Amino acid sequence: MSLTVIVLAAGQGVRMNSELPKVMHTLAGWPMVRFAVDAARALEPDNLILVVGYRADLVRTAAGEGIAFVTQEEQLGTGHAVQQAEIASGQAGTVLVLYGDTPLIRPETLRKVVGYHEDVGAAVTVLTSRPSDPTGYGRIVRDPDTAAVLAIVEERDTTPEQKAIGEVSSGIFCFRDSWLWPSLAEVPKSPGGEYYLTSLVTIARAQGELVTAWTVADPLEVIGLDQRVKLAQGEAEMRRRINTGWMTAGVTLVHPETTYIDASVEIGSDTTIWPNTYLQGQTHIGQGCTIGPGSVIRDSSIGDGCRVELSVVEQAIMEEDSDIGPFGHLRRGAHLGKGAHMGNFGEVKNSYLGPGAKMGHVSYLGDATVAAGANIGAGTITCNYDGEHKHPTVIGKQAFIGSGTMLVAPVEIGDGATTGAGSVVTRDVPKGSVAYGVPARVRPAPDDEEEAEVG
Repeated sequence: MSLTVIVLAAGQGVRMNSELPKVMHTLAGWPMVRFAVDAARALEPDNLILVVGYRADLVRTAAGEGIAFVTQEEQLGTGHAVQQAEIASGQAGTVLVLYGDTPLIRPETLRKVVGYHEDVGAAVTVLTSRPSDPTGYGRIVRDPDTAAVLAIVEERDTTPEQKAIGEVSSGIFCFRDSWLWPSLAEVPKSPGGEYYLTSLVTIARAQGELVTAWTVADPLEVIGLDQRVKLAQGEAEMRRRINTGWMTAGVTLVHPETTYIDASVEIGSDTTIWPNTYLQGQTHIGQGCTIGPGSVIRDSSIGDGCRVELSVVEQAIMEEDSDIGPFGHLRRGAHLGKGAHMGNFGEVKNSYLGPGAKMGHVSYLGDATVAAGANIGAGTITCNYDGEHKHPTVIGKQAFIGSGTMLVAPVEIGDGATTGAGSVVTRDVPKGSVAYGVPARVRPAPDDEEEAEVG
């Protein structure tokens, strides 16, 4: 049977007290609407429709590709929102309606409720739960003999007996397509001027149609994150799921409760993540790495066998067997080649350290290219900015840069060249030469005849 899934994401979410649409608040690095849409996409529906409204451009971008978008210009309730999707829905046997602020729903749960709905031939099936505290939710009133749903009663309208009912509505529904669309036209306007999907239960019962319910085992799956306390609950649950998934896949999390991994991150097996580590954005970590403690890696690629200790890596690349830290910082455009080492209190920006290059401690490289095997002494700084423009520094193979060297770009240090401690180098140093002093002078390589000034 064909399936249309409609995800409702038009509201502002006033209880968030935010200029952002409710569904754009994030869980594990993604807007919550992305999780809801991905759960729907996993069902491989014939039609996937997102109903947008408030700041629709942001929500469309967050939702991703392969979706039909319809706009609810005025937010007049859930029934009105679903009506906007009628034209885009096509001829579906089943219509599933869920919400962009319910990001914890699992695809397998949606499959089960759709399958149950179709098996029993109901006009309406509501997904229900049994939370520990049902306060604030609409209660499910069932026929005591058949267990069919008789009504969904909002808490404010419940009798004392109904208020004691533990089963509540999630707001997620399955409908028979041919019944849904004409019935939506019969939904009455509420005293507040809105049209609600829950009214369809009463309409279906009045027509003698079957209304059923399917109860989810874990009430957290259907919690609506409509205010920030619930958002924090959702964040904790999503991160627990992500961490559990990576541990199951062969990643060691020494202390999962203090390890924060975004949904978009990829990690290879036999990697160990130490506490107080944050893996964010489009980050890929290879196999057999040691990450943390106390590290942040954001939008970066970390190769196999790397180590990152008490450091920050952002928009950078570390090739296999390279390492950084403690207290290092790879900024945007930094690239460590295979086996390169960057020690404590170092910073690299828009620069490349070639294979086996070493930058032990307390140094800064900006807009630099360092060839294989070079050694950068403590306190070395590339003076890459003249107040208006950035300039490059090139350091050759096996070069040795003495402690406290100032490399005033643009400048090139040749293969095998050496700079003395405390040198201020303002001009190129030929390969094999030694430069020293302030300004630096060069002692030529053995084949050269005389000393020359390079600064």
